[in-house]
Amino acid sequence: MRIDKYLKVSRIIKRRTVANDACDAGRVQINGKVAKPGSEVREGDKLEIRFGSRVGLYEVVSIQEHALKADAASMYRVISEPDGGQGKALDP
Repeated sequence: MRIDKYLKVSRIIKRRTVANDACDAGRVQINGKVAKPGSEVREGDKLEIRFGSRVGLYEVVSIQEHALKADAASMYRVISEPDGGQGKALDP
């Protein structure tokens, strides 16, 4: 699955356009490499997402084409979150 779609479906980032812009700006990394919006994400990948001075680290647990809001958090494991772990989606 494309990283921009994964970030939206998992609700790490609220909107796909915002996820796309973050990738274009070099603020998203997959396994330590800068990701383009079309980069493929797989189970087990580590994601790093930067918004300003905030950095969120996540591990991909599962990939689903669609997820209900209640199920979206099961798609990833939080390693560290920029908001102190409050579970809020990133949106600048």
